[in-house]
Amino acid sequence: QVQLVESGGGLVQAGGSLRLSCAASRSIFSINAMGWFRQAPGKQRELVATVTSVGSTNYADSVKGRFAISRDNAKNTVYLQMNNLKPEDTAVYYCNRASATLKGDYWGQGTQVTVSS
Repeated sequence: QVQLVESGGGLVQAGGSLRLSCAASRSIFSINAMGWFRQAPGKQRELVATVTSVGSTNYADSVKGRFAISRDNAKNTVYLQMNNLKPEDTAVYYCNRASATLKGDYWGQGTQVTVSS
């Protein structure tokens, strides 16, 4: 069964922190590099962080130094620690394989992150 369940979003003031979690089915998680994506209203979905099966990470310039992605292979779970949040981080956050495409892959419901100024 294909499954992606994101959680941990919420409303936070600028400068605050949130930790997102994503429970994935084994078929998606497996040995794939995983990523966190976000989509703000009226904008395209963008990839903000990736982590390989052995823990190598990569970040979009907009979140570098503030966000940290990690994974627990035993739990098929990927995390996103978000610090020093900014209003421009407001979006729905999704996790998936790092190579997932919007139309070609299954997506979960995402979790809303709202940062107030």
